Amino acid sequence: MQLPHLSYEAVKQISRAKGYNFFENGDYNINLIGIRNMRDVQANTFNDLFCIAFTKNGEQILLQYPCTTDPGTYYRLNPANMQGTAILPAGQYFGLWKVGMHQGKYEALVQRLPTVVIRDNNRDANLDLNARTGVRELIGLNCHRASATGTSKQVDKWSAGCQVLANNADFDQLMKLANYAAKHYGNGFTYTLFESTDFE
Repeated sequence: MQLPHLSYEAVKQISRAKGYNFFENGDYNINLIGIRNMRDVQANTFNDLFCIAFTKNGEQILLQYPCTTDPGTYYRLNPANMQGTAILPAGQYFGLWKVGMHQGKYEALVQRLPTVVIRDNNRDANLDLNARTGVRELIGLNCHRASATGTSKQVDKWSAGCQVLANNADFDQLMKLANYAAKHYGNGFTYTLFESTDFE
């Protein structure tokens, strides 16, 4: 299932309806938003959305990129942690990320605060979104790209729980906006993860 094309106003309204923060005080004060495709939770593809909502000279802008909010099949079958593969549950995570180095390799949005994750430990391809959540963890749950070139089609090993953009040019645009925002509003970014059913 392809996710719908959303509007800035729709994302703002559902955020406010859930009692979430939605930042509008200043140009390029970016809202980072993920939308998990709940119609296909077995997919090993970039079938989710990553959105950046912000204003520029009074104009409302919403950028939308294909991404995965889920770990790839490889890590669902082979958890990197004995407690199970990490899945970020839907919710708002205030100040979760900062601009930093992903695995020491390239600039990305890296986890700066511990957060609760779901631990899926039944070693099958299905996302077990009802599995138990554990204590708050600082595990390198980052936002990064897949391949350094082009658009990746399969998640595979690109995510063990991170939020991963499929296209490198989309990711470059995200990081340009994040670096600008960090200079003006501080190097801490809130991430809001919705389920696609929130917009139906």
